[in-house]
Amino acid sequence: MKRVLSVQDISCLGKCSLTVALPVISAAGIETAILPTAVLSVHTWFNSFTFHDLTDEIAPICKNWKEHDFGFDGISTGYLGSFRQIELVEEVFAMFDKPGMLKLVDPVLGDHGKFYVGFDNKFAKRMGQLCGKADVIVPNLTEASFMLDEEYKAGCCSEKYIRELLKRLADLGCPNVVLTGVSYEKGKYGVAAWNAEKEEYSTYFGEEQPGTFHGTGDLFSAALFAALISGQQMYKALETAVEFTVESIRKTLENPDHVPYGVEFERAIPLLLRKLELI
Repeated sequence: MKRVLSVQDISCLGKCSLTVALPVISAAGIETAILPTAVLSVHTWFNSFTFHDLTDEIAPICKNWKEHDFGFDGISTGYLGSFRQIELVEEVFAMFDKPGMLKLVDPVLGDHGKFYVGFDNKFAKRMGQLCGKADVIVPNLTEASFMLDEEYKAGCCSEKYIRELLKRLADLGCPNVVLTGVSYEKGKYGVAAWNAEKEEYSTYFGEEQPGTFHGTGDLFSAALFAALISGQQMYKALETAVEFTVESIRKTLENPDHVPYGVEFERAIPLLLRKLELI
């Protein structure tokens, strides 16, 4: 069984970050270790929450893993809350590096043209440096704009613009860029990808669903990571992750009593397993 590591915060109640990554990647038949960067009672969609920083625990945990001779076939990262955490992730990449290990970075910075609380242009530039050490990065349009220090363009963007954006993101040093939140036509919403080594451009679009839901970016990243670790090629992995995310939203909308703070991805797990040919 393959073993991977997910590095991000954990909201004890709420459907994002590690409470998404752990069940989704595990369901794909992959042993999933976690390295929590912080513990929150609930995620930041809520009006109030508790927060406990775990930065000082990261290095001792990794040292202990090395003492036990643990290794990983892949490492993925999500929300990182400080410059020090970015630095530590770079150390984790180096500590557990081995031939064929997949490093995926979701450069969580903001959405809808705005930074999340606590982030700024300086932090975005540092996140771009971390992206340069990854094999796959998964920014949304806002995060791509911030890392490239350019104005965010809202709404549908032309294919020409998206292609140029992907290539510029690849110039940060990462060979595979997956840009989320892309739409070229009304009713279709998905992703565009660029493989810099092969100079291959690809897209995958699903049916746009009404409403906005917290945690769907984390959900997509987890599914994409699981698909790639499972051996799917990029285009197939994009299809798997997009369709799983869309199905999760669809299942949520079917339930008139669904919670407002996340999607019912649990009920879409069977589709994920079919996409991965596990059932």
